[in-house]
Amino acid sequence: MINAVGDPQRILLMGGTSEIGLAIVEQYLRNVPAAVVLACRPAGIGAEDAVARLRAAGAEDVRTIDFDASATETHDAVLADAWSAGDVDLAIVAFGLLGDQEELWQDQVKAVTACQVNFTGAVSVGVLLGKRMSAQGFGQIVAMSSVAGLKVRRSNFVYGATKAGFDGFYRNLGEALNPAGVHVLVVRPGRVRTRMSVGVKEAPLTVDASQVARLVHDGVRSGKRVIWAPAAFKLVMLVLAHVPASIFRKLSI
Repeated sequence: MINAVGDPQRILLMGGTSEIGLAIVEQYLRNVPAAVVLACRPAGIGAEDAVARLRAAGAEDVRTIDFDASATETHDAVLADAWSAGDVDLAIVAFGLLGDQEELWQDQVKAVTACQVNFTGAVSVGVLLGKRMSAQGFGQIVAMSSVAGLKVRRSNFVYGATKAGFDGFYRNLGEALNPAGVHVLVVRPGRVRTRMSVGVKEAPLTVDASQVARLVHDGVRSGKRVIWAPAAFKLVMLVLAHVPASIFRKLSI
């Protein structure tokens, strides 16, 4: 149950080794020693380190459960396991595949896999999270979208297309669940310093995972439905949304 000042007592991280997701959990652990469930790929690399990291941050209890985003037929059982010790107050949806963007649009199998994980898998868990939280009468979902889905670019259009669908689904899932006392926050980060960005030239407005985590925490507290990370990206995307296609395709972004 969420405590009197709005802090979750049990947190579920879907994508249990996500650097941004772990940073968000750590931000909450600053206020309350919550119990944490990490839903990770079976035998996923980094799961043990994630557990140790959250225990060091003050988690009351940390356990891992097997989760394969592309195996949608298993998701109901995965969430039943996550709920087995009690209600989940906060669920963070933070899994996804980036991949080689030039390879993706030319490799049918890899393109389909990216779509299954980033969109179909995310829709699957979103529906099930909504169902369980509606039944308990409260809950908060944090859905990690991306600015890549707001103006899909040639340079990463497979990934951007999956995030466009993800963003639209979770924004409207929040509208649908609101009467049941369940809230959804869609987070739209730009470039974040994580393993994915190692070796890549740093773009303007790049932020650390800890900065995203603070914005998420504040966004949930203030009841927001969408936030940008950093906030300045909202203005950038507002401008880009009105750039003609003939000019946009020439921009090196």
